Amino acid sequence: MLVNQHRSPTIRRRRLGVELRRHREAARITIDMVADRLGCSTSKVSRIETGHTSATPADVQAMLDIYDVSDAVKQELVQIAREARQKGWWHPFSTVLSGAYVGLEAAARSVRTYEQQVIPGLLQSEEYAIAMIRAARPGDNDQETEQRVRVRMERQSLLIQDDPIDLWVVLDEAVVSRPVGGDAVMRDQLAKLINAARLPNVTLQILPFAVGAHAGMDSTFAILEFEEEGDADVVYIDNATGGLFLEKAEELGKYISIFETIQATALPPEESIEMIEMLAEEPLWKSNRRVSGSI
Repeated sequence: MLVNQHRSPTIRRRRLGVELRRHREAARITIDMVADRLGCSTSKVSRIETGHTSATPADVQAMLDIYDVSDAVKQELVQIAREARQKGWWHPFSTVLSGAYVGLEAAARSVRTYEQQVIPGLLQSEEYAIAMIRAARPGDNDQETEQRVRVRMERQSLLIQDDPIDLWVVLDEAVVSRPVGGDAVMRDQLAKLINAARLPNVTLQILPFAVGAHAGMDSTFAILEFEEEGDADVVYIDNATGGLFLEKAEELGKYISIFETIQATALPPEESIEMIEMLAEEPLWKSNRRVSGSI
C-alpha cells in the first residue's frame, strides 16, 4: 500500500484549524462568541482550531458565515473540511495509535530525526519491530503487537513511493550496538539500515560513543517539515504516553539548531555505512559476551 502524502486528513485538519483561527481573529470575534452562535462548547471550537478534532462541512460553513469571508474562501475551506474527515490508511489501526504522528508523517516533505535507543520505525525490519514492541509494551496482546508492526511496515512506503519523503537520521552508536531480538535479527536489521542508507532520499549518520557529551543528550526527537507554506513545521518528542508536539517558532528553531549540531558531530554518511558494515561483521555485543552474557 502506497501512502498518498498530499491527502493526509491529519494535515488537512491542522491546516483547516489554522485558517479558521486566522479568519476569526481577523474578524475580531472571540471563541466564546463563536460557540454561542453555533450552540456548542468553547472547547469544541478550540479543538477545531488546534486541529485536534475534525469539523463538519456544515460547522465550517457556519463559522465562516460568522466571519463574513468571501464565497471563494468558504468553498475552499469547506472542501478541506470534507477531505479532513476522510479516513487515513492508518484508521483501522487507531486503537494502537496514540496522537497524530502517523498522519503528520504521511504529509511531510522531510523528516529529520535523532534516536538514542532504537532504530526509527521507518527503517525497522519486521523482526526487529516485533522484538522491540514486545519488550517495550509487555501489556500488549498478540493482536495489538501485530497491528503496531503492520502500521510500522506500512509507513515505510513513504521512502519508496513515487514522490518519497526525504529522511535524515542520526543514530547514537548505542542504537546499532544493542542486539534487539538477538544476534540474527540484529544483523538483518543492520543490513536493512545499509540498504536504506543507499536510497537517494535517505541520509544516515552514526553519532559514535567517542564524541562524549553532545547536544542531543536530553531527548530523541523528529522534525517534520511540510511542503505547503500554510503547514507549519513541527517537532515531535516521543514518549510512552503518545508523544509531545512543539510548534512554536522558538521551539522549532532550538531543535533545528540541536539537530544541526548533532549532524555536524556525527560521522559522515559514507563512514557511517562503513561502521554499520563493520558491526554487522563483528558485532559489539559479541565482544562483550563475558561481561553481559551470551546472545
